[in-house]
Parts: sequence; structure tokens; C-alpha cells
Amino acid sequence: MLQSARKKYPIGLQTFSELRLKNYLYIDKTEYVYRMTHADAKYVFLSRPRRFGKSLLTSTLLAYFEGRSELFKDLAMEQLETDWVEYPVLHFDMSLGKHLDKEALQRYLHHLLRKNEERLGIVSKQAEDVNVRLTDLIMDAYAQTGKQVVVLIDEYDAPLLDVVHEDENLPILRNVMRNFYSPLKACDPYLRFVFLTGITKFSQLSIFSELNNILNISMQKEYAAICGITEEEMRTQMDAGLDAFAQECQLSKEQLLKQLKSHYDGYHFTWPSPDVYNPFSLMNAFSEKEMNSYWFGSGTPTYLVEMLRKYHVLPSEIGGREVLATDFDAPTERMTTITPLLYQSGYLTIKHYDNETRLYTLDIPNTEIRIGLYHSLLPNYLQSYAVEGNTTVAKMSAAIRRGQMDAALRLLQTFLSTIPYTNTPLAEEHYQQMFYLIFSLLGNYVDIEVRTPRGRVDVVLRTATTLYVIELKLDKSADAALKQIELKNYPERFALCGLPVVEVGINFDSGKRTLADWTIHPS
Repeated sequence: MLQSARKKYPIGLQTFSELRLKNYLYIDKTEYVYRMTHADAKYVFLSRPRRFGKSLLTSTLLAYFEGRSELFKDLAMEQLETDWVEYPVLHFDMSLGKHLDKEALQRYLHHLLRKNEERLGIVSKQAEDVNVRLTDLIMDAYAQTGKQVVVLIDEYDAPLLDVVHEDENLPILRNVMRNFYSPLKACDPYLRFVFLTGITKFSQLSIFSELNNILNISMQKEYAAICGITEEEMRTQMDAGLDAFAQECQLSKEQLLKQLKSHYDGYHFTWPSPDVYNPFSLMNAFSEKEMNSYWFGSGTPTYLVEMLRKYHVLPSEIGGREVLATDFDAPTERMTTITPLLYQSGYLTIKHYDNETRLYTLDIPNTEIRIGLYHSLLPNYLQSYAVEGNTTVAKMSAAIRRGQMDAALRLLQTFLSTIPYTNTPLAEEHYQQMFYLIFSLLGNYVDIEVRTPRGRVDVVLRTATTLYVIELKLDKSADAALKQIELKNYPERFALCGLPVVEVGINFDSGKRTLADWTIHPS
């Protein structure tokens, strides 16, 4: 189905009816809606990162269960559904229930209940307890219409995300939410369908006590692309916009697609799975006809930086994790590593699965996430000089693209020399991680501690034209670093990469807190 070039891009819009009535682009996900609502499961849960289309999907379910068939004209649902039935629908958007204490959260829940009562024309019994009021609402809606009730809960975990690792506040707010959701079990005979979305996966018993029949479709293959945009959907439903975007950038369509894939693609929520693009970033890029950091820039990952510090995760250790499903598709309030949070928040995604070991390889999805994440971590290594560091990185990037590694290292040397003395640890690892961040921000492939048959290379950097094998030393000499490369014959490991290999030995001076000397030698 081709979309008209006149379609507007729905930046920040999450209401299905508004998209359909006001000529906004809508990527057709109604086949998934039909599949989900006609399956055996009555209680369904879906986890996806923020701004990935969960709220729009919930709104689509709202329109479907309200029987608004006119909104589904020319969509897959129009051909699939032959018996449109209008149900009473309760819709709870928990996304504004953040940064609240116990009393404020209870007031917010009463507010949501009142809104649903007003929408359905039900006179509230003004129950003091939110669980009693929800029970009354479900029973009254059923009595009023004679039909089972649909309950849609969007961002069910929003009130808990701020306190997920606070031993004091989490149990208090968790009990409030558990109390609120408790009628979903007792009212089962009066419910047609219950759908819950969220970012994180809380343990079932901690939130939905006794509700032990929730179907988690987050990693089911048939729902792999229920949120986000696949390349096939972009090539068909966004084809006209793709042409306009390519023309604006003076690129061929295939050249543009390659850049879009690098920036915003790469998500997989199961395996095997089609490549899924970040929908928020993709819509913004098409609207502005520029490839900027939209998703990452829309939310400050302060909590993530704090969690990385809490779990002692180095920048180079974030990606490339081999884990079992139970290690990342796991309740976050009981996690012992940062992996579940990184995955469920969208900073890591599935890149491979080994059937024999049942191990999933998790890695950073794409360029936007990698650059944004490392920019957030760089101030930890540069203190208050992060802005100047970003300028240096930009200049280094230009030099390396021209093949001028010596000029790039001179820029870095000069910059580090301007940072005054601090209490920063002098371990070689500190400089190694700083180097990893800086070179990652250059937009190139970079890895550290790369294994070879004879040892480990400190840093491997690959540009479009050259592969650099880099060894770092602290208070020794660049020659000593280069000799280690030659002694261990590290370039042999990369002989088949198809690029010329350049050896780089770098020595840091702990007294001057900068690069002392370096040697660059073609292999």
C-alpha cells in the first residue's frame, strides 16, 4: 500500500483517530491488532522501549474495540474483520504518573478512573480505594451495556521507573499499583480483553498478584514488528517520502536507505526477526529531511549513566554481551546486572542467537544510540571539559577521514593538556576507556581488548579506508607499545579485513595527563 506524498508525519502524535482523520501517515499495524484480539489469550503484555509506538498501538486497540470501523478504511483490518462489535473500553494512560509519592499517585489513579467514568457516562460511587472504584467501574460498564469490558493500560510501569532501584520507595509505590490492578483477576468473567504495555518487565507477582495468565508477546516471533517500522514498510508505505528525502539530500534512494539503516535500524526483539527501525527517529528524519539524534535527544539518560556507574560497567563493556533470555527479558526490580535495563530501555538489542547454546548476543542497535550514549558518558572522563572535548572529537574525525592520524593525535594531545589536575585515577584502563569513547564518537568502528592468537589488542579502529591497530602504554614509550604490536604480530589477526593495516603505538604521561609520544607505522 503506497502512501500519498501529501501525508504529514505524526511527530509526537499517539492517537490513532487523529492520524486517520487528519491525513497523517500511519504505518499499518492493524493485522497485528486483529491477530492479538482473536487469539486465545485474554490478558496480553507487550514491552518495548520508549517512543516505539506502544501508545499508538494502544490507541488503535481503543478505536477497534469501540467499533469505529470507518477509521480502518483501506487498512488490513478492513479485510480481516467482518463482525464489528462495540465494547465498553477503559483506557488508562500511566505515562503522566511519574515523580509521584504515594498520596499523589493515588490521586492520579482516581483522576484516571474519573475520566473513564465520564467517558462511559457512569455515575461514580466515589469509592475511597482505587481498587474498589475500578471494580465498580468494570461492573457498572458491564451492567450498562451487557457486554464484557476491555481494559487498556498504557505504560503500566511509568509510576515505578523513577524508583525501580530505591529500596525504600519502590515497595510503597509497587503496593499502590498492585492494589489498583488487583480487580483484573476478580473481574475476569466481565472482561473481554486486557492489554498492558510498558518499558520494563516487573515480576508478575509483584504487580499483578494472582494474575498468572498474562501472555507476554514481547519476544514472540509473530509480533516481532508490531511496533517500529520495518524496511519493507518504509519502502512501500513511505516510498513517496523516501524519494523526496533522497532528492533533498542529493543521494540515490539506495544511498539514503544505507544511511538510514546505519542510523536508525538494527532493532530485533526476538530471533529471527526483521530489522526494525526506530519509528520516532525515522519519522523525524523524514519530516526534517536530516539525520540527527532524535530518539536519544528526546530523553536524558541520566538514570542510565547512574546505573552504569552503580554496576561498574565500563563504556567498552556495554555492547557485545552473550546472555540467556532469562538474563535480559527479566524483571528489572530484581536484576543483579544492568543488562535487563539496557535491553528493555532500547540501548541494547538482539543481534544474534545461537540455537545450540541458547545464548543471545546483545549489542548497541545503531549509530544514533552509540553516539548518543557515548556522548553521555564522555563527561565522566573529561569532567567539565566535555564541550571542548566534543569540538576536539569533531576535528579529529575530519583529520582521520583524510587519513591524518598524526594530526588527530596532536589535536587530542593539545586538548588533554588543557585539562587541569584532578583526582582522576591514573590507571591505564581509565585512558583506555577515554580513548575508546573518543574514537567511538568519531563515527567509526572501534573495539578494545580485541583477542588475537597471541594476545589482546588495546584498540582496533576501522575507517572506510584503513584499519588501525593501536596499543596504549602508561609512562613507558610509544616504541614499547609498537614493539608489543610487532612481537605479538597483531596485524596477522586482521589480514583478511580487506583494508591496509596501520600500527599505532601511544604512550600516556601520567604526570602531564596527556599523550607523551606516539609512533605510526604501516604494517
